[in-house]
Amino acid sequence: MADAAGLLGWLEASSLSAAMRGSLWMYPIVEIVHITGFAILVGSVAMFDLRVLGFARALPVQALGRHLLPWALAALALIVPAGLMMFSAHPHDFASNKVFQLKLALIGAAGVNAALFHAGPWRDAGAWNEGVQAPPLARAQALLSLAIWLAVISCGRLLAYT
Repeated sequence: MADAAGLLGWLEASSLSAAMRGSLWMYPIVEIVHITGFAILVGSVAMFDLRVLGFARALPVQALGRHLLPWALAALALIVPAGLMMFSAHPHDFASNKVFQLKLALIGAAGVNAALFHAGPWRDAGAWNEGVQAPPLARAQALLSLAIWLAVISCGRLLAYT
């Protein structure tokens, strides 16, 4: 616990933290980058999940996955650094905020759900690639994914009020 407090103190005293707090435009610009990245990530995930749920079955799910994955990864390249920069502005406040903690836990759950999907139903995606309903587990994971990401977005918005 002392190590975490020390790390948060070091981060709050950093020049990045001071710049994020001291500049009129830096925090809002970084937040716009973060939100743009989330829009791209969640948009990509939602399009894929909706396809798995049965929308646009004529579209090959494997081709859609190959198309959307680079967009999702590029979005992470925006989200993670921007999120760390915003966190650096008020690390003690964020670290102790229950909504922020829930947001991080939900992002972790989304990652676990995606990993389980790729280790499970996705291995047999050739059997339901086009024109065939995805297996029940794949559909359940897609629905869970959509729900988790909606909750992550909700937490992100609630951070402004908590």
